[in-house]
Amino acid sequence: MKEPLKITFLGTGTSQGIPIIGSKHPVCLSTDTKDKRLRVSILVSWNDYNYVVDCGPDFRQQMLTHDVSKLDGILFTHEHSDHTAGLDDIRPFFFRQGDIPIYAQQRVSDSLRRRFDYIFTDANRYPGAPAVAVNVIEKGKSFFIGDMNVIPIEANHNRVQVFGFRFFDFTYLTDVKTIDDEEKEKIYGTKVLVVNALREEAHHSHFNLEEALKFIEDIRPEKAYLTHISHLLGFHEEVEKKLPAGVHLAYDNLVIEV
Repeated sequence: MKEPLKITFLGTGTSQGIPIIGSKHPVCLSTDTKDKRLRVSILVSWNDYNYVVDCGPDFRQQMLTHDVSKLDGILFTHEHSDHTAGLDDIRPFFFRQGDIPIYAQQRVSDSLRRRFDYIFTDANRYPGAPAVAVNVIEKGKSFFIGDMNVIPIEANHNRVQVFGFRFFDFTYLTDVKTIDDEEKEKIYGTKVLVVNALREEAHHSHFNLEEALKFIEDIRPEKAYLTHISHLLGFHEEVEKKLPAGVHLAYDNLVIEV
């Protein structure tokens, strides 16, 4: 790597985004741009490479906002729609580049194949349909994207197994509720950690704020950012003031370098 790793937060919201359609909740009515959150995703860039982690229903808008004209691949954490529903919008990239590499565990790849069968079919492909090159991720096996080695981190989203990813000194985790000690060992030494924090109240499949902060305290990164945030966590500026030193709320369009 000749350049720092550049991380762009394309979206930092939970499955419904903020504002929620039709909601009169004060956070949903906020005029602060940092309280407006698209579905969660990041763009990881270095040298001439661009990879995204997850492509939810806001993928097209996110690519236009950040003027992304080249996409080297998509890493999927898991199969839920807020992380995958934008897959059809890879078409402009496919038309310019050919098959778009995706990286997913077999279960997630199978789910995408069922839902987007026209993208995965090899026979009688519909003119204009995109295509992907599938790379299967397995627990305990690192893999390369471009010239960078990536370590998958297994965690649990209630009963759904998810993968986070460590890119050198940067680790990205979302939709985590529990994580085994063996997998946490792969995160120690990370300089920058991103992890989900849904709200203050406990949730069956996501870290709440207390759990996320406890996890960060255990890992001890130099900096940490919270993502996959719901309106119930509160106003961005108010929550930010309450966080420990070195911990911040991520927000849409935030760019950091590692």
